[in-house]
Amino acid sequence: VDKKREGNILLQACLNVLKFDDCMGNEAVVFQSTDPVFSVRTDGSIFAKGDGARLDEPVQFKVTARGPHTNVWETVVQMALIDLSSSGQNENEVSYMQKYHSSNAFQAPPPAIMFPGSRMNRTGGLRRQKRDWVIPPINVAENSRGPFPQMLVSIRSDQDQDISIRYSITGVGADQPPNEVFSIDPMLGKMFVTKPLDREHRSSYHLRAHAVDMNGNQVENPIDLYIFVIDMNDNRPEFKNQVYNGSVDEGSKPGTYVMHLSAFDADDNTTANGMVRYRILSQTPHSPIPNMFTINSETGDIMTVAPGLDREKVSQYTIIVQATDMEGNLNFGLSNTATAIITVTDINDNPPMLTSRTFSGEVQENTVDAVVANLTVIDADQPHSPNWNAIYRIISGDPTGHFTIRTDPISNDGMVTVVKPVDFEMNRSFMLTVVVSNQAHLASGIQSSLQSTAGVTISVKDVNEPPYFPTNPKQIRFEEGVPTGTSLTTFSASDPDRLQMQQMIRYSKLNDPANWLSINRSSGQIVTTGMLDRESVYVKNNIYEATFLASDNGFPAASGTGTLQIYLIDINDNPPALVPRESQICERMNKNVNGVNITAADADTDPNAGPFVFELPNFPSSIRRNWTIARISGDYARLSLRYQVYLEPGMYEVPIIVSDSGNPPLSNRSVIKVKVCPCDENGDCTTLGAVAAAGLGTGAIISILICIIILLCMVLLFVVWIKRREKERQTKQLLIDPEDDVRDNILKYDEEGGGEEDQDYDLSQLQQPDSLEHIITKPPGVRRVDERPIIPESQYPIRPVVPHPGDIGDFIHEGLRAADNDPTAPPYDSLLVFDYEGSGSTAGSVSSLNSTSTGDQDYDYLNDWGPRFKKLADMYGGGDDD
Repeated sequence: VDKKREGNILLQACLNVLKFDDCMGNEAVVFQSTDPVFSVRTDGSIFAKGDGARLDEPVQFKVTARGPHTNVWETVVQMALIDLSSSGQNENEVSYMQKYHSSNAFQAPPPAIMFPGSRMNRTGGLRRQKRDWVIPPINVAENSRGPFPQMLVSIRSDQDQDISIRYSITGVGADQPPNEVFSIDPMLGKMFVTKPLDREHRSSYHLRAHAVDMNGNQVENPIDLYIFVIDMNDNRPEFKNQVYNGSVDEGSKPGTYVMHLSAFDADDNTTANGMVRYRILSQTPHSPIPNMFTINSETGDIMTVAPGLDREKVSQYTIIVQATDMEGNLNFGLSNTATAIITVTDINDNPPMLTSRTFSGEVQENTVDAVVANLTVIDADQPHSPNWNAIYRIISGDPTGHFTIRTDPISNDGMVTVVKPVDFEMNRSFMLTVVVSNQAHLASGIQSSLQSTAGVTISVKDVNEPPYFPTNPKQIRFEEGVPTGTSLTTFSASDPDRLQMQQMIRYSKLNDPANWLSINRSSGQIVTTGMLDRESVYVKNNIYEATFLASDNGFPAASGTGTLQIYLIDINDNPPALVPRESQICERMNKNVNGVNITAADADTDPNAGPFVFELPNFPSSIRRNWTIARISGDYARLSLRYQVYLEPGMYEVPIIVSDSGNPPLSNRSVIKVKVCPCDENGDCTTLGAVAAAGLGTGAIISILICIIILLCMVLLFVVWIKRREKERQTKQLLIDPEDDVRDNILKYDEEGGGEEDQDYDLSQLQQPDSLEHIITKPPGVRRVDERPIIPESQYPIRPVVPHPGDIGDFIHEGLRAADNDPTAPPYDSLLVFDYEGSGSTAGSVSSLNSTSTGDQDYDYLNDWGPRFKKLADMYGGGDDD
């Protein structure tokens, strides 16, 4: 619109033409404007309706295009006045934006965007300042085929007539990653897209356009550019899984929910490109009809549409489901498929059926936990499930509960088991009525047939049963002490096999702890073979118990046991015994009660035990003269010294006669040893008094104390001596290291030795120290010491002149024998010192040898002693060198 014609626009003036194409010839397409001043005709032309339409300021409104198939398209139209005289343009430049909801939307020509601002007119006067407005978004279809770069919009400033302006854009997609998606011609202001866009990767971009002069000074305020990527149907619906599993009960009614499937479309779900619809392509198997299921086209829920689901006929269905976008349009939409496996779950719609109306079995009498019959059943429901598991019940024929029916978990058969022994003499057979049902209740509307009930006949087989004692255990009462041979009772047994031929029963003794009884083999009569004693260790709580065996002569023979309990009645056959048998008492009476409490013990029981009577005998007379008994209670009395009676400390035996309360009573003369002793102020015996009470005089007591003191002193001296010996042992050292070889070292000996013949013995032991005087007095030839003595070098032991045996072996044996018989030998091992130098040596004493000897003695024999004496032979021998 030429700005020079600014003012009221005439009614019905055509302002512009809106180009639109719905790809179907625009048939019945209706346009509607949101601005009542402007209207859009069917050919797309925009008209102003009245005088109120003014374009002195930009006008923006929305136009909606509605198709015959409820498709809706929208676009935003913006109109403004252009100053043709200043711009030099001969056609209108209308900035507008179109937003399509179809992949076939029409791409409008690139609009021109003006920078709003103020400038001086040519005459130097101020021009009216235009106000800023919001730039509509720019729509770019994704996956465009180009050619690229493709122009999107032209940006210009109204000051480009006066100065040179450079344009630029910033933001994500321009100078920020992803870079160079959009570009702009810096001189002309034309903005381009350089590559195809992907809405699923990024659906919109926000850029800012800048205008600066050649010096980089900002000419216009930056404007915001919003670029929206228009969706295209370039993504198929995708199922999360290729196979889905669901289940539905057999016999379900139509409309029963089964399972849910869903597919995702990456396209815009607000457009038809992302609107997914579902449908069932196939069903396998087709039984009972090909279309047993349906699917909600929008939600993907699968439901039943027909009755007749029967697991026993079809246990599983396979359904192919297709998902299509474009709201399910098969011509334009993209599709994908998935498989739904529907399992028909079992319900208890088949009652168990017994395979026969009658069953039979056999059981031996007195048998327990034995299977006597087997019941078979069939059930079409799913095996090993509660709908299949059978439960058997006996409803009649077993009032006493002899049988039960257990279910075999594998075969589902019913095992009739005897749980309570049956008696052939009482019942020869049983007629049972059995009913079978499932663990789970039958489904609604299912009736159980008559075949779920059957009759079971159980025959009882007779066997030889053991005899039994009718009264077991049997109790009888007898007084103890009955004489041997007394008949106590008849302990007889009965044979339960009344229907077999008459059998004979024989009796024997099984257990008789005290061997007091015998039983007649034929009649079962019990006779005593010993005297019954209630006080015996075999009697517990006055009852003696014996066990007997009754055996029949059946085939095979059977036997039963019976117990006889004899309750023994007590008689007064045990006299009482005095308790205690020893005690002590003070020699003089004091203020406190001085005496001994006594009682009695009786093996009998009431009334043959207490109360007891305690008496002092008349003889000897000193008993009653010194002692007295006072009754305390029926079972206790007090024995004490008479008043003003003094007894010497010592041990006294006091006889006491004790009588029980039996009829006739039994008496017993018992002796209690009473220790009379001096007591302290508290009435307790002193130590000296206790010794005196043992029967010793004052002199004897003093002698004992002196002996004890002497003994303690001796023990102390012995301990001191032992410690001293131990200290000496630790400080002394052996003359010779036991690890050294005496033949390879020059050692200092106290004796000359026995020559070469003694080399088989350890000569280091053959020494006699004279410093130990306490061992000199022992028998000659052997000395016993506890350690090897240390002798100063300047001292030598004097060898006593004693006769020695001619042979060193005999000498050693004699020494060992003397040491073994030594009564003063210590109890521990000790060192034996021998002083014999040996016999048979060819050398005499060398004690007289010295370096200055000039005697006439011939020492040539030293050459015969070996290399060890060669040096001596050279020094003293008569060789050629002399």
